[in-house]
Amino acid sequence: MTSAAELPASSGSTLTSHIAKDTHTSDPLKTATGVYVTVHGHFYQPPRENPYLDAIERQPSAAPFHDWNERIHWECYRPNAFARILNDRGEVVGIVNNYEYFSFNIGPTLMSWLERHDLEVYQRILEADTKSCQRLHGHGNAIAQVYNHIIMPLANERDKYTQIRWGKEDFRSRFGRDPEGMWLAETGVDYATLEALVAEGIRFIILAPSQAQRCRPFPSKNDPQPQWHEVGGAQIDPTRPYRCYLQPTLSTASSPLSSIKEGSGDVNDSRPYIDIFFYDGPISRDMGFSDVVYSSSHFAGRIGSAVRGDHRPAQLISVATDGETFGHHKKGTEKTLAYAFTQEFPRHGWTVTNFAHYLSLNPPSWEVELKPITAWSCAHGVDRWQDDCGCGGEGSVWHQKWRRPLRAALNWLRDQLIEVYEEYGKQYFRDPWLARDEYIQVMRDRSSTNVSRFLSRHQTHKLTAAEQVDALRLLEMQRHGLLMFTSCGWFFEELSRPEGTQILRYAARALELAGDVAGVQLEKGFLKRLGLAPSNIDSYKHGGEIYKQLVLTAQVGFKQVAAHYAITSLFNNHKPAETRNFLSVDTKNKHPQPYQKRVYCYSVNELDYQLQRMGSLTLVVGHLKLVSEITWESEHLVFAVLHLGGWDFHCCIQQFTGRRDYSQLKEKLFGALQQASASHSILVMTQLFGEENFSLQNLFAEERHRIMRLISQETLTRLDQLYTQAYRENYGVLMAFHRDGLAVPQELQVAAEIALGYRCMTILRSLEQDIGELQLCWNHIVELEAIATEAKHLHCRLNIPEGKQMLEQLILRSLWQLLYDANGSFHADIQLLDRLIDVGYQLNLGISLERSQELYFSCLHTQILPLCLTTLSNDGDTNQCRQLLKLGQKLAIDVSAILSKLN
Repeated sequence: MTSAAELPASSGSTLTSHIAKDTHTSDPLKTATGVYVTVHGHFYQPPRENPYLDAIERQPSAAPFHDWNERIHWECYRPNAFARILNDRGEVVGIVNNYEYFSFNIGPTLMSWLERHDLEVYQRILEADTKSCQRLHGHGNAIAQVYNHIIMPLANERDKYTQIRWGKEDFRSRFGRDPEGMWLAETGVDYATLEALVAEGIRFIILAPSQAQRCRPFPSKNDPQPQWHEVGGAQIDPTRPYRCYLQPTLSTASSPLSSIKEGSGDVNDSRPYIDIFFYDGPISRDMGFSDVVYSSSHFAGRIGSAVRGDHRPAQLISVATDGETFGHHKKGTEKTLAYAFTQEFPRHGWTVTNFAHYLSLNPPSWEVELKPITAWSCAHGVDRWQDDCGCGGEGSVWHQKWRRPLRAALNWLRDQLIEVYEEYGKQYFRDPWLARDEYIQVMRDRSSTNVSRFLSRHQTHKLTAAEQVDALRLLEMQRHGLLMFTSCGWFFEELSRPEGTQILRYAARALELAGDVAGVQLEKGFLKRLGLAPSNIDSYKHGGEIYKQLVLTAQVGFKQVAAHYAITSLFNNHKPAETRNFLSVDTKNKHPQPYQKRVYCYSVNELDYQLQRMGSLTLVVGHLKLVSEITWESEHLVFAVLHLGGWDFHCCIQQFTGRRDYSQLKEKLFGALQQASASHSILVMTQLFGEENFSLQNLFAEERHRIMRLISQETLTRLDQLYTQAYRENYGVLMAFHRDGLAVPQELQVAAEIALGYRCMTILRSLEQDIGELQLCWNHIVELEAIATEAKHLHCRLNIPEGKQMLEQLILRSLWQLLYDANGSFHADIQLLDRLIDVGYQLNLGISLERSQELYFSCLHTQILPLCLTTLSNDGDTNQCRQLLKLGQKLAIDVSAILSKLN
């Protein structure tokens, strides 16, 4: 990765000299003058949420992160929000929000995840669009995306419109403005898609050069019938925008959903149209598949090679690729972009812009016709998402014969769902399809107030509670019916991959909801059609088996949620022999309220809870009301959990049939417990509840893993103590082996590493608790320094990722306190922080100070430098300023200029 100081000033392209020579006399942000550069990032992750839980479960393949969204976030989305520019010493000289310079779209499903998991980055993205609007005269960098990345040419007409409308509304609710452009999944396009985009007010799209068929200049007085140029071999000039008129057969009268009006074209043509930018294909490919983006100067040189020397007043060099290229696929390249945007491109006299801004300065003077049906990642039109075309195999011997039967099965299911929706939806909604299009407002805000407002606006009559549930089930059925067409399911070579399994889970949820509302049994017909989709893996055979093995087994019902709550309640600070009344008192409203918690997208109202212990046995009996926050459906359930110790749990669930029955059940269960016999208690539970039971294995993975760690903790603590004893008893022997340069017995080396890691974690936890007490903190740091010295002498590597995170948080917390809440102990606080950073490096845990760097840098120009300048101008004591700046040096921030003035 080339740093800022290592990048020589480039002479630039000689072809641009005649274009850039007059830039001093005109503003390129207001008048089309010179060379403009747009780098478009398509940021997207497929929806990964469990359809029943509305949450992403742990994905082991993404380790050490929780899931792939989180992993890519820390490798790409966050680094681009805080992209470093470094000097030749590796110090930070600038932090750039790349989203202020990118043209970008971020898929709504990914934006929802960012909003939920990193509000700071989410806000940086929104602020970047606002700032780009201010810089580029009202034209923001962000554009919308069709909602959940379906291949638009393969969607039916209603789904096309819903995808666009959901994408627009999601965009509007976040960025506070209407989108000017829209990204099409895989740039998949046909003329029917263009018509829908025009009808919905989208001004422009971005396509690959290979998607154009022919182009020509607009007619003029000198040339009223200009000649068409065939450009089907990706030969179109990508440095200008083009106008694409809709084909006559797809004009106003062709669609009952279209709202296109005659005369919406330009002054010379009344036909409806959309403007299209074609990105530079060769440079975009190089960004993804070569090393051009590892150096700002090389990247700028590659951009410069595309500048046309034909004396036009302005031209646009635009490139487009997956946004994840910058930081995830190609590590550290967000730094390349930051320097290119703010230094390298301006040095060449180029203006960094976005498509909407360029279009406002330089509207099309050429028109284009597209190939009938195309996408950017398939040479066969859109067969990658419906046929065995070979795309996505990457040389694999595996076939893709499953693609067409999968598409056919989902199309069949979609059509069955339409019948259910129209038949039952008209009972609840004045216009069922308008309700579906506006359901995005509920998807963005599922608060009961907002959902009630939505239902009131669309209902045919005042809905009963049961009708509200069915109305929401129908809308959720349609939502999942759209999610099941997410393009990723067809993208690779095998149906049983996580992407294929995920879209089948959405399909399963959709047909389940259809059954709940209409009583229709669609699964059998769906399975029959999936059986025609052959798998490449013998154990799966075909799509039907994949569905049975990987989809049905992951379904979740109210009983599973209740069992999850019941078992985990034993580890959620419920006290021994605890009995809770089924109602608590609301002190504000002076009336009883249920004890309420949340399990994923379910509200859990704990109406009664009783726990008793007898020897090694623990029995819990309770009464719950579960409510889905998605569909508002609810159930009253009774649970009993017998914990036999360790990993053994026996949990039973049944419907609540009344307080009398419930009281009798509790009496029998607690009576059986008095015999202190596990077998007798389980026998009584079986008599009362039936054969069905749940165990630790039935818990949702996240909580199951937490409980496994809790249960293991006592054993691990005991082992840590044993290793510590072995280490202490053999310390002299260990030192002798190291002193003489001999290979240390593995058993002794492992004991040393575990013992020192255990000791380190113990002290870090104490430090975390005592962070406000200076003297105690100093004592803890001295102990950590001793551990670091010991580990170094014994060549021990401390494998404590939790300790790494704790130390990073402690440094960040201490820095924040220093900068914002010093409490009069500045010198002591800064010395403590300085030693804390040192010991972090000494322990060799691989700590990252990026968050602390960002905090310090944000205060550098607003607080630290003004303080230093004021001190210098007043001839004051510079000691505090010097300490703050040296802290910046420790955090690898370049403060040398101001520090030299203090010296």
